[in-house]
Amino acid sequence: MQNVVDGVGAELFWPGCFNRLNRVPAPELRVGTRCVRARIGPVSLGRMSRPEYPAAPRQDIVEDLHGHQVADPYRWLEDPAATETEAWSTAQDELFAAHRSAWPGADGLRARLTQLLGAGVVSTPAWRGDRQLFMRRTAEQEHAVLVTVDPSTDASPAGGGERTLLDPMAIDPTGLTTLDAWQPTKEGHLLAYQLSEGGTEESVLRVMDVETGEIVDGPIDRARYSPVAWMPGAKAYYYVRRLAAEAVPAGEDQYHRRVFLHRIGTDPDSDVEIFGAGLDKTNYYGVSVSRDGRWLTISASAGTAPRNDLWLADLTTSPIEQPNLVVVQQGVDAQTGIEIARDGRLYVFTDLNASRGRLCVSTPDALTSEHWVDLIPEDPEAVFDGYAILDGPELGAAPVMLCAWTRHAVSELTLHDLATGERRGEVPLPGLGSISGVSERPEGGHEAWFGYTDHTTPSSVYRYDARTNTTSLWASAPGSVEVPDVTTEQVVYTSRDGTEVRMFVTYRTGETPDTAGPRPTTLYGYGGFGISLTPAYSAGILAWVEAGGVYAVANLRGGGEEGEDWHRDGMLGHKQNVFDDLHTGAEWLIANGWTTPAQLSISGGSNGGLLVGAGMTQRPDLYGAVVCSAPLLDMVRYEKFGLGETWNSEYGTAAEAQELGWLLAYSPYHAVREGVEYPALLLTIFDGDTRVDTLHARKFAAALQHATAGDAPLLVRREKDVGHGARALSRAIEVSVDSLAFTAAHTGGPDFSGGRG
Repeated sequence: MQNVVDGVGAELFWPGCFNRLNRVPAPELRVGTRCVRARIGPVSLGRMSRPEYPAAPRQDIVEDLHGHQVADPYRWLEDPAATETEAWSTAQDELFAAHRSAWPGADGLRARLTQLLGAGVVSTPAWRGDRQLFMRRTAEQEHAVLVTVDPSTDASPAGGGERTLLDPMAIDPTGLTTLDAWQPTKEGHLLAYQLSEGGTEESVLRVMDVETGEIVDGPIDRARYSPVAWMPGAKAYYYVRRLAAEAVPAGEDQYHRRVFLHRIGTDPDSDVEIFGAGLDKTNYYGVSVSRDGRWLTISASAGTAPRNDLWLADLTTSPIEQPNLVVVQQGVDAQTGIEIARDGRLYVFTDLNASRGRLCVSTPDALTSEHWVDLIPEDPEAVFDGYAILDGPELGAAPVMLCAWTRHAVSELTLHDLATGERRGEVPLPGLGSISGVSERPEGGHEAWFGYTDHTTPSSVYRYDARTNTTSLWASAPGSVEVPDVTTEQVVYTSRDGTEVRMFVTYRTGETPDTAGPRPTTLYGYGGFGISLTPAYSAGILAWVEAGGVYAVANLRGGGEEGEDWHRDGMLGHKQNVFDDLHTGAEWLIANGWTTPAQLSISGGSNGGLLVGAGMTQRPDLYGAVVCSAPLLDMVRYEKFGLGETWNSEYGTAAEAQELGWLLAYSPYHAVREGVEYPALLLTIFDGDTRVDTLHARKFAAALQHATAGDAPLLVRREKDVGHGARALSRAIEVSVDSLAFTAAHTGGPDFSGGRG
């Protein structure tokens, strides 16, 4: 399904940050403040006094787990509904508010972020015949809206025939409802869409008539993260739904998904279960139907495992309620996706024996890997991200393929002969940035569209014409914005084990360490689930750099910037590599004169919150401030809450002795030690978060507040009615303002009241 990413200062990526092979959601959240406005010069924090922290009784809980004596003194904080927990949380709210009132310049920062976000966003179009659908947010809108341009009107985003199909604010003026995903029928006359409320991501699926706006089917609940695969004619579709709570063991209602067939206008409770019974309870499923309706594809992966099983059915040989599924891949340690394209060939997109990905071809009657023949071989340095086939009759006997790559976190787009895969050239891009959403018309043609952004360019859409081999700007972000003059360079540093790691460093043009000296600096990272951090427009980064600060993004192991091997070098028993990459990146920034430990902050969310939590407990001397959003922090019990059990393949499980050892080696909650001076910390948590339970932040905060020997504040910012991912723009700005102001106060940053730098 389609989704859209906004360039908010607190950058929100729905995982919906899917990886390049469309795996299911990780706990990913690039949130919280990635940037703060800074002044050049030495830090002058003044004398801080130790805060009076809320009382938090310590329980004498010590468990023997595989021979490890594991203490858990704050287990009582796991229950958010308990009177004691709410009293503690309310006291933390008051402590945060008292500190927040002392941070100057919030109004100026809010105004500048709002200005920089005035560009808005626009997404690549999805075509159905001559109808196009795309997402757009203007400066005045809280949420991006889904827009259509009707077939009879000017086929451009500025055309007079535009209509808004779905506006979350029109549905819910409070701003608490989000559009999670959408999928038009193959003909384009109906639209399946999913909405959730209060940040829960508990999507409810409905179907709309595109012409009239009338809801013609639904609601269907328990459809979180569901793909929708329409049959031609739009009388039925395949989708994924969890079993009802009463049909599964207690506490497992977030699991037990199945693939169903739904016929429009029928009761969802009568839907036919197609697939999933007897398989892993944590399985996520992908489902698609070819444009001609003949081929059904189903994929399954246990949680977020970097591997999947795959089946194909010919729907002309069996009823659609009982498809005869044939194994393509099962029990193989690889990620693979397939498509039977308009030319009848089977296209196989896989990292089997190719960590950076390759594209193979075969035929529908020769499905398994021994029949796959490389069309686009693995590149030794670039990750293969996707492709688009341009085979319209206007191209004659010379159909082509566009291939998208990420080379060391920077996008490339290449042109190839469709028949042989031979490279014909490279499609020029506007700069060193990121492309997304490469798409073509489902019926074929000579055009492709792709999104583009970089550190100073808001989202835009480009059109490639294979007849003329030219690229043109098709749609700019809807608003205008004055972008400061900044420079981004990519540097390479050496991690602890000798591995080379890349990092983007952004600063005000001309202000290198030689000319400006060390400055307040934010280092951001994620390092997990194969998710790549690539250049993107960020109001927060620009506000920081405009004021003279430095902003760094490290492409740590665990991510996908260098392929699946890079990911696996930062997961399970190799997780310490990620933290070492962070620490050595910080040391590089200090050694090269960009900053000092007192001026250096680290920031991350979700798995990135785990990253910075481990960062501050392993190296409290290296960082002056930490912003930790929606984090995983108790790695012994993480599986018992939220979607934790789906992440066993990334982290390991405490049920296994060896894997518990991995977890205990870095679990931030268990790494807190009394008598250590910890850096200033802001934990931002969201009560609607159903991915990562807020108990992690509560327990970690209580442990640190008890143990620290320093005066730097350790604070919790709690927000209600929002969750792990998408939210209204004003809510995202507010968490950015608080996080940035906090960071500025503890890295020598300036008063934000001036607004512009």
